[in-house]
Amino acid sequence: MSPTPLPTNGLGFKHRRVQRLRKLVQRGTARDGERAFVVDSLKVLDAALDAGAAIESVYVPPGAAGHPVVARALAAGIRVSDLGPGVLERVAGTVTPQPVLAVAPYVDVALDDLRRADLVVVCVDVRDPGNLGTVLRTAEAAGVGGVICCDGTVDVYNPKTVRASAGSLFHVRVVAGGEPEEVLATLGEWGLRRVATRPTGGQPYHQADLARPTAIVLGNEASGLPAGLDRLVDETVTIPMAGRGDSLNVGMAAAVLCFEAARQRGT
Repeated sequence: MSPTPLPTNGLGFKHRRVQRLRKLVQRGTARDGERAFVVDSLKVLDAALDAGAAIESVYVPPGAAGHPVVARALAAGIRVSDLGPGVLERVAGTVTPQPVLAVAPYVDVALDDLRRADLVVVCVDVRDPGNLGTVLRTAEAAGVGGVICCDGTVDVYNPKTVRASAGSLFHVRVVAGGEPEEVLATLGEWGLRRVATRPTGGQPYHQADLARPTAIVLGNEASGLPAGLDRLVDETVTIPMAGRGDSLNVGMAAAVLCFEAARQRGT
C-alpha cells in the first residue's frame, strides 16, 4: 500500500485553474479563445493596477503573499490564490520566474480608435518579442499615440513581449492585427505621412519632418519591409551608422525615431 501523500497548501499543478494558466502561458490559441493573457512580472502587474486594468486573478508561490504589489491587488478586491511548492516554476516557463502570475483580459483597441492620433508606430512582421516589448516601452516614454502590430508580427500577448514592455502594454493604445496593406492605406487616408526605416539609402532621419502627423513604419529584423509595401510608404529614412554595424535592431531604431519626433514636437 502506497503512503498517503502529505497535505500541501495551495493549488497543485494538476488543478484546473493551474492548467488553464499553463495553457494561457504556452498557447496563443488559448489566449485568443479567452481573450486573456498572463502577466508574470511584479513590475508589469503594478503597472496594470496603475492603469486600472481589470485583473481577473493573481497566483503566488509560498511566501509571496505579503509582497506589496500582491497586497495592493488584494486591496483592490482581486482574488489572490496560493500555489503549491514548485508549481509556479513549472507553469511560468522561465528559468528564474518572478513570484507572481496574474490573468488579465486583452487590452488592444480597434484601429479606428487611433484615428485622431498624430504619431503612431506600425510594426510589420516584427518577430522578436523582446523587440516588440521595447517598441511598446519606447512608445509610452515618447508620447506616441498608439502602436499597430500588423498580421505577421509576434503576438503582443506573448509572455516575453508582455515582460519586455515593462508595463507599457497597459498604458499605450495597441492595435493587434490587420493586414499591413490595409493598415497603411487607412493611415494614409487619415492624413498621416508614412515614414519607413531602411538600413541605407533613405533620408537621414533627423532631416525628416516628424512634427507633422506621422506613422513610423518598422519592418522585419532581418529583411525590412516587404517590397510590395513600397507604394504605401511616403518616405524612407536611415539612421547613419559610424561603427561597423550596418543597422540597429528594431527596438533601438524605434527609440531613435520616436524621440526625434518628440524632440521636433517640443515634447
